[in-house]
Amino acid sequence: MKTVSLLKTRSGGKLVPTIVLSSILLGACAASPTTPQAALDVREKLTELQSDPEMANNARNELRSAEEAVRIAEQPLGSGQADLADYRIYMADHMVEIARAKGTTRLLETERTRMGEQRDAARLTARTLEADRAQADAETARSSEAAAAALSAAAAADLQRRIDDLEAEATERGLVLTLGDVLFATGSAEIQGGSNRNLEKLVGFLNEYPDRNVVIEGHTDNVGSAQFNQTLSLQRAESVRRHLSDHGVERRRLTVNGYGLERPVASNESEAGRQQNRRVEVIIEN
Repeated sequence: MKTVSLLKTRSGGKLVPTIVLSSILLGACAASPTTPQAALDVREKLTELQSDPEMANNARNELRSAEEAVRIAEQPLGSGQADLADYRIYMADHMVEIARAKGTTRLLETERTRMGEQRDAARLTARTLEADRAQADAETARSSEAAAAALSAAAAADLQRRIDDLEAEATERGLVLTLGDVLFATGSAEIQGGSNRNLEKLVGFLNEYPDRNVVIEGHTDNVGSAQFNQTLSLQRAESVRRHLSDHGVERRRLTVNGYGLERPVASNESEAGRQQNRRVEVIIEN
């Protein structure tokens, strides 16, 4: 025969079986309200946002509201309040997503503003660099112009010194250097041997200024026939060209003409005048 423990109670003096009381207590525990698992999932999402410094800074008010909604969703409800629990969880999750969206939007706006500021700063820097470069170019141009002017002045001074040394006359045709008849023997077109200082100066000048072309003109007095003098004047001009060419002056720069007795510079009535007319003129073109 099984023995059943009996518990004596104060209620009505009746005895209640211990197993029945235990069942009641277990049923009461099973029916106790608990926090829904979905609320815990929403809490995890919220915690993730709160731990992000940028989100915490850009959605401070929204996170505060989401925190309140999650606390409400975490409150235990009885089994008969499932709809209310679902609603609270829905609202909490919705508030968390609002906080996420607001934080992301403000973060993007901040980034856009920062990039705009960087772009403006870059443009300002570019304009500054462009202005500096323009100023530097202008200063370089001024320096170059000054240097060119100084060089030009020096070159002009050197040119004038060389012209003075040549004893050439400046004319509209160019520089005219007159070579007297002492270059040639009487009736001859061959340049006499020995060094001629004027020819040496002419060679040096033409080699230093290779961009200048030369016209060589032969002239005679009126002694002898016009044909003889014409031929002689051309031959003497050709002899000067040959001498210059032999000393480094390009032949293509040299043009010769013979004018015979046609262009006297003095009277042929005297020996002194005839001597002046017997000449070779070298015109260095401008």
